[in-house]
Amino acid sequence: MPRTRPPYLQKFREQIVELARNGCSPKELAEEFEPTETIIRNWLKQGDQDDGIRSDGPTTEEKEEIRQLRKKLRKLRQERPI
Repeated sequence: MPRTRPPYLQKFREQIVELARNGCSPKELAEEFEPTETIIRNWLKQGDQDDGIRSDGPTTEEKEEIRQLRKKLRKLRQERPI
């Protein structure tokens, strides 16, 4: 069975993104810290979307709103047959 780990804290993510924006490569950060290079690149991409630098996907706030709406829809669909 695969091992899972708890999600990284938001403050930790922000620190890694800040280090990457200040010149450290994702590969260097991945070697020094636990997250993989791919995870760090995803955090950078999401940070750019949140800051308005990129517009090719939803921001973190929009993702949270979508998640909440889907949860509410699931609940309503379950209640409907009752």
